[in-house]
Amino acid sequence: MAVAVCHGQLPFAVLLSLLMLLGTPVGSEAGCSVDAIYSFGDSIADTGNLLREGPVGFFASIGSYPYGQTLRKPTGRCSDGLLIIDYFAMALNLSLVSPYLDKGADFASGVNFAVAGATALDRGVLLQSGVMMPPASVPLSSQIDWFKSHLNATCPSQEDCAKKLAGALFLVGEIGGNDYNYAFFQGIRSIQAMKAYVPQVVKTIMDVAKEVIKLGATQIIIPGNFPIGCSPSYLSLFSMSGSADHDERGCLKSYNAFAAYHNEQLQVAVDGLRKANTDVTVVYADYYGAFMHLLDHASILGFDEGLLLQACCGAGGAYNFNMNTMCGTLGTSSCANPARRVSWDGIHLTQQAYRAIALALLMEGFAQPADAVQEIWSC
Repeated sequence: MAVAVCHGQLPFAVLLSLLMLLGTPVGSEAGCSVDAIYSFGDSIADTGNLLREGPVGFFASIGSYPYGQTLRKPTGRCSDGLLIIDYFAMALNLSLVSPYLDKGADFASGVNFAVAGATALDRGVLLQSGVMMPPASVPLSSQIDWFKSHLNATCPSQEDCAKKLAGALFLVGEIGGNDYNYAFFQGIRSIQAMKAYVPQVVKTIMDVAKEVIKLGATQIIIPGNFPIGCSPSYLSLFSMSGSADHDERGCLKSYNAFAAYHNEQLQVAVDGLRKANTDVTVVYADYYGAFMHLLDHASILGFDEGLLLQACCGAGGAYNFNMNTMCGTLGTSSCANPARRVSWDGIHLTQQAYRAIALALLMEGFAQPADAVQEIWSC
């Protein structure tokens, strides 16, 4: 059941989450059902791993200004500021989750294994299909290996690890977007051809979810993909004059239909995982629906309705995106107020957009089942 703010008094757990997400100080003495977060994924969740590996390609500039503009310093996040995972941590009264490759970090609040540019499928699988991969790409299989290495270094025994992980929240994704992005951006696969890869991508995500369950995970969130047809990058690359492919929001219907296809397959697999593991809380996070909710309520949420599909940071053009002149490189500039924009650099979102999506997931019923969401955020 979605909880609406206008429907009377909110449960304390939900109110606490909302206050935290809105930036209102609350007492840290409240105990939550989650005491750590372990995250796997790509640039939607990376809080600094790629920066420490050495960013290249699309991500070469994430370690320098204007990335981190709202935080007044670059952190390795592909945004002007915070990400969805950061708002999840805040809502759970946890410290922001440090990247695994920050060896001097305090991992008391969990570990983030997500890496910008990461794919679900291994490099070899994608290379065989002709998809070129960035040198620093870290697939899910490598991230789960990092996780096991972390456990080996911090748990005296398997029983101790299982006890430790029982109180943790696992974010398995968002992942899979780059498996498709690389093929689409390189122009080597059609939408129809890429549909053949969806079962492999979904299976890989499920395999990781099953693996962490085997290791002791009891609370898992598996997000779907965003509507890529609303991304300035896709709009810039694939919009055709006179085409009937744009919907009423200005997004590309064909690419959004592909993202929806991936999400439908993923939801079926998530339902199967839930039925096979009745003692584990498995939540599907509808990033697609939450993003569309943001667009449809943009003015209420404080976004500039005339610039919803235009990047804040870029080199000009209809969508302020140029694949050859990415945000942070010579010839680009960023908007004065990223909080009024949805897209940060044409591929990733602004802090304010991630905040709105996090709120939608917690408060507006875009994470299901709702009772499981309430249970996770019970403080």
